[in-house]
Amino acid sequence: MHPCLTCGACCTQYRVAFHWMESDEVSEGGVPAELTQRLDAHRLCMQGTYAPPIRCVALDADIGRYSRCTIHPRRPSVCREVDASWEFGAPSSQCDRARIAHGLAPLTPADWRWRDPAGNDDDRPDDNGNSPSSPPAPPIAA
Repeated sequence: MHPCLTCGACCTQYRVAFHWMESDEVSEGGVPAELTQRLDAHRLCMQGTYAPPIRCVALDADIGRYSRCTIHPRRPSVCREVDASWEFGAPSSQCDRARIAHGLAPLTPADWRWRDPAGNDDDRPDDNGNSPSSPPAPPIAA
């Protein structure tokens, strides 16, 4: 099982700010505008992430037990850019800090062994290209 489905810590640690053009008011299939608030003239943020205590309004989770983003296919670009540690072969300080803040151990390459083919023993996580893909992000004006 993907480690993020039993975590959710990152959604309780960071402000989720993004350009207003990612909103579904502007971009079809964008971030639901009703779940955002204005941060400044150019940015919105997800409700619940503007100031502490941080908890994104789109998060459905019991941190460390189960987690899901209720708008995952429509999540902001900034969320798409946060990698789980070792998911793509490198640690992620954002992931590690969020997990530690909730008393969870940082992820290791071993947490990704479930994606290796049966019988593969080469110590390389996700070497079979079996990574779940994210839907394309809505276009953003330059």
